[in-house]
Amino acid sequence: MDKKKVLIITYYWPPAGGPGVQRWLKFVKYLPEFNIEPIVYCPSNANYPILDQSLQSEVDPSITILQQPIKEPYKLAQLFSKKSKTISKGIIAEKNKQSLIERLMLFVRGNFFIPDARKNWVKPSVNYLSTYILDFNIDTIITSGPPHSLHLIGIQLQQKLGVKWIADFRDPWTSIGYHKQLKLTKTSAKKHKNLEYKVLNSANQIIVTSPSTKTEFEQITNQSISVITNGYDKEEVVVNQLDKKFTLSHIGSLLSKRNPQVLWKVLQDLKQEDQDFANQFQLNLVGSVGEEILQSIAKFDLTNSLNNVGYLTHIEAIEYQKKSQLLLLIEIDSEDTKAIIPGKIFEYMVANRPIIAIGPKGADVASIIKDTNTGVFFNYQEYEALKQTIKNHFEAYKNNNLSTNPVGLQRYSRRQLTKKLASLINPC
Repeated sequence: MDKKKVLIITYYWPPAGGPGVQRWLKFVKYLPEFNIEPIVYCPSNANYPILDQSLQSEVDPSITILQQPIKEPYKLAQLFSKKSKTISKGIIAEKNKQSLIERLMLFVRGNFFIPDARKNWVKPSVNYLSTYILDFNIDTIITSGPPHSLHLIGIQLQQKLGVKWIADFRDPWTSIGYHKQLKLTKTSAKKHKNLEYKVLNSANQIIVTSPSTKTEFEQITNQSISVITNGYDKEEVVVNQLDKKFTLSHIGSLLSKRNPQVLWKVLQDLKQEDQDFANQFQLNLVGSVGEEILQSIAKFDLTNSLNNVGYLTHIEAIEYQKKSQLLLLIEIDSEDTKAIIPGKIFEYMVANRPIIAIGPKGADVASIIKDTNTGVFFNYQEYEALKQTIKNHFEAYKNNNLSTNPVGLQRYSRRQLTKKLASLINPC
């Protein structure tokens, strides 16, 4: 039986680094096992804020990769300000600490590039892909956003050629915190909302990464919505021993608003109350870190316990996860972030290290951590409970029995998740 062809339209693809690339890199890896041939379309010259050349080795040479050039406004912006690179990573300073150039760049980004800075790639992509789809008899396409402008490619190809279109939302659209920092005029905000409505009501199938996003979108559309979370893959990374210090490691970008004062206060107090803890504790931050985070760490006298590692390749980050005593997950304390289930949580879970997670009450990630018995979730007000848990973990660490006993992780394997995706692409 011939494999069913599916065209996947994505902005993030190796050598892009960071979490945005992982989802479809892994789906493409496993789709052929379900009699589906993925064909990937991505930019040939994208201005990725993070690069990870090691991910190139995960792309099967037999996969067809289509590429077309894209005009990147961020490249021009970088000629005027280095801040454009941090903004493109999602690291935005607090409103009262933004420079004039930062405020101007956010205003331009939000009001002149709707839905986003990659909107000028839509027309040439539609022209190029229209011919390819007809030439190779492709009847199903998938668009992955953000950037949500890629969904506009999907809607135009659907209207023009009648193809089945699946829209994958790795993050929400107008409700995500970043969107609200773009200094939108009322007219621009309405344009974003209208585009969101049009996409959600035109796609034949919608995929989201969290139950909360599904609930949000169900208020906007009656189209079919499936939840397919991110997940974990088998990584050939062997760590022979754990860190000798009592390490608490956060992997990935730590945006300025992900700044849990309650955690910094707990750590400060534990250091002051227990000299042994002060001597053994180390905070590892692996990835881009907002300046406000570093200022808060200094304010709570934690700088001498900080190991600010910076960005590492995916494999190096996995090593940090597996050798750390504890893993730290932080989300912004906001109603808007309840739906965010960061991809790293699944890699954390299979690292077999206890997770300390801090986020908003009612967050989707809290139930995942609880159901899999992989850690403890706290909201930003739970000082005593957080302090006691870290104390307990420290005692276990000193007794050489700090461990975790996860359950039910298989449902989050990349292969299992791809099986669910395959059933949407090619229903029985």
